[in-house]
Amino acid sequence: MSTTKVTGKLKAQASKEGRSCLLARVAAVILLAMGISACDDPEPKATAPKFGEKAAGSALQTTYSFGIHPLHNPARLHEIFGPMMRHLENRIPGIQFRLEASRNYAAYDQKLYEGKFHFSLPNPFQTINSLNHGYRVFGKMGDDDNFRGIILVRKDSGIENVSDLKGKAVSFPAPTALAATMMPQYYLQSHGLDVMKDIDIRYVGSQESSVMNVFLGDTVAGATWPPPWWLLSAERPELAENLEVKWETDPLPNNGLVVREDVPGDVVDKVAAVLFALHTHDEGKEILSRMDLSRFEAASNETYRPVVEFVATFSSAVRPVK
Repeated sequence: MSTTKVTGKLKAQASKEGRSCLLARVAAVILLAMGISACDDPEPKATAPKFGEKAAGSALQTTYSFGIHPLHNPARLHEIFGPMMRHLENRIPGIQFRLEASRNYAAYDQKLYEGKFHFSLPNPFQTINSLNHGYRVFGKMGDDDNFRGIILVRKDSGIENVSDLKGKAVSFPAPTALAATMMPQYYLQSHGLDVMKDIDIRYVGSQESSVMNVFLGDTVAGATWPPPWWLLSAERPELAENLEVKWETDPLPNNGLVVREDVPGDVVDKVAAVLFALHTHDEGKEILSRMDLSRFEAASNETYRPVVEFVATFSSAVRPVK
């Protein structure tokens, strides 16, 4: 089976720091994320748009929540998507956007399915589920070819074939992570493993944790998807030096943009116009570059029919999902 080369392989020398030092650094990052998450209080029961104080010489501000699924830990999520929120506010007078990060997939799922967000960026599995909870699709991330699962191993692991994973621990972010969990699990299943019996599945909570488990040797393989891997390996050259993408899946439509059905149509149109134009100007390109994304684009519920079909196949072949 051929090995997929890491895109843009970094040539930096691997860090010589010891395992204990590295664990301390990882712990610091986790503590930072927990500190941010601690501010992630439960949503208020009222779900109508919030109206802020009227500042001198300004119109009354309407606030809409914008939930992002756990692509990264909460601290990094605010760093990456915060500028997009400010850009929306600058381009749409009289409206504020509150970025909502979640501790993990379970917390995000609960908020989404309870209709806590006005706008949201769910993964494709969460996107199709949201349609039964008062949302509709109005757009999506472009670059569908990047929405695929990748499975990492250490270069010195000796893992060559999918069968070599039998009896070994493999890390995944969360059961409902489509690109980083479901698609890689289906890949392994379709290449000879009985995923639910032949491997020790470790759900470790985030994309970063899935990668770091492999690097530290706690699992022999770990699944994620390309953008988090590119970001992590660029920031930490020792990851690219010691890990490799061993297998990758076929792609599916990228993450969706959904809106709650009670949000006024003119507001949705304005948000869509701003997001779909980001790739046409320098400020927007800078915002997109933080996401390793070329553009947002229009989409509808029908766009995600291939995801519905994949989930049905996955549920039959690997494990049932809700």
